[in-house]
Amino acid sequence: MLLAGALLAAQEPQTQPPGLHLVIVAGEGAVNNIKLRTARETIVEVEDENHKPVPGAVVVFLLPANGPGGAFVTDSKSAIVVADSSGRAVMPRLQLNSTAGDYQIKVHAAQGGVEASANIAQSSVPGAAVSTGVIVGIIAAVAAAGAGAAVVASRGKSSPSTPASPASPTPPAVPSVTIGAGSGVSLGPPH
Repeated sequence: MLLAGALLAAQEPQTQPPGLHLVIVAGEGAVNNIKLRTARETIVEVEDENHKPVPGAVVVFLLPANGPGGAFVTDSKSAIVVADSSGRAVMPRLQLNSTAGDYQIKVHAAQGGVEASANIAQSSVPGAAVSTGVIVGIIAAVAAAGAGAAVVASRGKSSPSTPASPASPTPPAVPSVTIGAGSGVSLGPPH
């Protein structure tokens, strides 16, 4: 009888002890631009052993003490955030330092004596490199602006079959191209 009970216990599926899990929602592998002083948003979600959100969990974000990375707006290397109703915690804004390279953000969550930890890999680069995609986008925007200018210019001319109007209207504004690093390309009137 004792042997049968031991065999049955050995055949039952083993359950993991209850615990928390950290899911990295945003920020893993992020590349932050030192020159533009922009850091990507970092978000984690705290889940229980059944993958249900854990609202109210205390989440600590810890930045590297030195090297690439930075500090939070409070000039601290750590920040404590309470997970919202969906179990999510958003890391406070990171103020990048001037050191380029890879680094890890350590994350620790706890609630009711249960804990979980994770590392989020990020890197900082000195400035935005112009990629082939950006160059193609700039060329396309310039071509579109040129086509727009041609259409606007052709509207102001009269054709031989149409008499010219007695009063010359003011010519419409020719669109200009504004190109900002990291902000995309936009078309609009001259400033």
